[in-house]
Amino acid sequence: MSQDNNIIFAKQNQKMKTAYLKAQETFNYFWREMYWESKRVVPAHDLALVKIPFQQMDKVDDEPTVEHMWISEIAFDGENITGVLMNSPNLLTNVAEGDTVTRKVSEISDWMLAIDRKTYGGYTIQVLRSDMTEEARQQHDEAWGLDFGDPNHILVAYQQEDNEENLIEHPMSKVMEQPAREFFEANLDVVKAADENGVTRLHTETIAGNKTAVEILLELGTDKNAKTNTGKTALDFAIALNWSHIIPMLR
Repeated sequence: MSQDNNIIFAKQNQKMKTAYLKAQETFNYFWREMYWESKRVVPAHDLALVKIPFQQMDKVDDEPTVEHMWISEIAFDGENITGVLMNSPNLLTNVAEGDTVTRKVSEISDWMLAIDRKTYGGYTIQVLRSDMTEEARQQHDEAWGLDFGDPNHILVAYQQEDNEENLIEHPMSKVMEQPAREFFEANLDVVKAADENGVTRLHTETIAGNKTAVEILLELGTDKNAKTNTGKTALDFAIALNWSHIIPMLR
């Protein structure tokens, strides 16, 4: 490889590492949107994917072979992301399409949502698009059938350009305030109950960044110090997922 190619590869590699970190830092927005998608009667997502690195040790030189691939059907408990591998590996033999896999947020390399054919996240894809010509970007987007927008301005929340408050709380969270209040008041057992993993409704709503529901639950006497079986309080999740608008309520 020439010196110039080495420099290009090093820059590209650093940009990808930065993309991985941005994806990890903003995963909370992905999960918030997934939470509300589960409440919709009519689905809004065109796709919802998480990219994770898989690796396998080479028997000859004892070096890892790494392949980044997308998983779908995402579940998240505040600590672990679980999903199904969407495609067959090109290089690896220790995983296969359809396998169910689990990773920590700190292990993912990207996430991407598409709503009304417009993408959110997709940091590693935007690294590649940023080095393309305008014509190549257009061809790329047409192949996906999606609008990836400006590679230098990556969106994380639905309609955030016109409604900056959507970066703080999901619009459906505020719209559903009265129905949520009525439900919780009529079902106080739900307010205080924990499942087999020690997860309460306060944990769930905090993980999804739903300030309105958290306020209602606290008003109705939920135990904010309740811990999951892994020892996590709602505050622990709020801090880990950087929900700064919820942290003060739980302290």
